[in-house]
Amino acid sequence: MTGCDYSILLSCRRLTTAVLLFIAVGLASGLRAQEMPPRPVIVNVNESQPLAFGAFAPGLTGGTVTVGPDYSRSSTGDLVLLGMGYLYSPVMYYVRANTGTVVSILSTPPVTLTGSNGGTMMMQPWSSLPASPFVITVPWTEWTTVLVGGILMVNDIASNPPGDYTGSFSIIFIQE
Repeated sequence: MTGCDYSILLSCRRLTTAVLLFIAVGLASGLRAQEMPPRPVIVNVNESQPLAFGAFAPGLTGGTVTVGPDYSRSSTGDLVLLGMGYLYSPVMYYVRANTGTVVSILSTPPVTLTGSNGGTMMMQPWSSLPASPFVITVPWTEWTTVLVGGILMVNDIASNPPGDYTGSFSIIFIQE
């Protein structure tokens, strides 16, 4: 055996010793992979506040009233937004799930709202805050607040007389 072959053999032994030492230290310190989430994954959702568009007056052509998840309100067309003490707000949900759970929101197609004095309007759930999908970042003992806005499609004043318009819609929270 030449001097060159001996140095390669010595390097291989050192490398093997280093790898075995690394494995031994790793096993002694308790190597672990990411913990699996508890099964079944449970997501609880409670509604806290309803979606409300506030007071407005439709004109001759109608338009839309949009309530954003950030409590903003805007209109299109010839609608006039009014205060008059009527509140507007996104629907608020409290969501509870394990930290790290990914949750997506699926909304229904537009739904019909029926007026107390006749007439109907269409309403479409809109964007959410946090935006979908989102990750639960708080422990199970705490709630994540989710706000969902909506778009109300309003016809002219003759088709949508003043009154209270009510209806229901579904928001589906999907755990991924």
